[in-house]
Amino acid sequence: MRKIIIDTDTGSDDAVALMMALKSTDLQVEAITTVCGNVPIELATKNALMTIEVTNGQKPPLYVGAARPLMRDLVTAVNVHGEDGMGDCNLIHPTSYPEEKHAVDAILDIIESNPGEIEILTIGPVTNIALAILKAPETMNMVKHIYTMGTSGFGPGNTTPVAEFNVYVDAEAYKIMLNSGIPTTIIGFDVCLGEAALNKDDMDVLLSSGKEEAAFSVHCNRSLLEYNLQRSNEHIVDLPDAVAMGVLLWNDIVLEDKLCYCYVCTTEEAAYGQVIVNDGSKLAISDGYAGHAPNATVCKTMDNQLFKKRMIELLVS
Repeated sequence: MRKIIIDTDTGSDDAVALMMALKSTDLQVEAITTVCGNVPIELATKNALMTIEVTNGQKPPLYVGAARPLMRDLVTAVNVHGEDGMGDCNLIHPTSYPEEKHAVDAILDIIESNPGEIEILTIGPVTNIALAILKAPETMNMVKHIYTMGTSGFGPGNTTPVAEFNVYVDAEAYKIMLNSGIPTTIIGFDVCLGEAALNKDDMDVLLSSGKEEAAFSVHCNRSLLEYNLQRSNEHIVDLPDAVAMGVLLWNDIVLEDKLCYCYVCTTEEAAYGQVIVNDGSKLAISDGYAGHAPNATVCKTMDNQLFKKRMIELLVS
């Protein structure tokens, strides 16, 4: 049984990823930790608690983490996920409460108790992970692997022309994580689109399954659906965080990945949050970029149909 920690800024696609993990029989979710990002920390925590409650699966402890990025003011994604992060459907009424311990301390305690066994999935800004690295780097070096939904991969950004949201919220934290030496797999935004997205037929399957969590996965993404309809007239819900969970669960959905040196831009405002991915195919000559060893494995192509098939099967199980 693989032991994992999920670090999340719980918006609607995070909720689907959480449900996948909680329903999996191959994972032991040691903890869920929340961070500001899609929504402020209070809402991220409520959303995670609600997701745990509606899921017929594991009930791990939940710990509250960073309420702001390391160096900058918080930027949210309520325009995409709704003011409450869950589609503004009046879904957020958790009856449970988070643990008193801070998320960073919980992460470090769990790793110390399970050296070399803990895998971490980050599906939001990585402020908690960076704080843990800064506080106890020797403990974080005992992490088995980090899977991170972050960066635009080999494509354009989704928040600025070059930056993906999770990195853009706290690029300084992402830089600390990538430079830590912890084995890391990046699931970029570019591989989370296309056939990985739920279409109308997929949503009908989930809604008609009779499973509360399957229907919840559609309802909580109502704002995201409306956003995509207005932006591109597509009846789809893209679920990047669920794709990242899929990579952690099912390595065979990754058709191609590359060892890369990934450089996080934090100084030039127009490029803030960009992660320059060098897979060795281009000549790198800029200062701070050339001559570095790879620091992450970056997913390049995915079997998104297989991913979606397995995700839906898991949600309706």
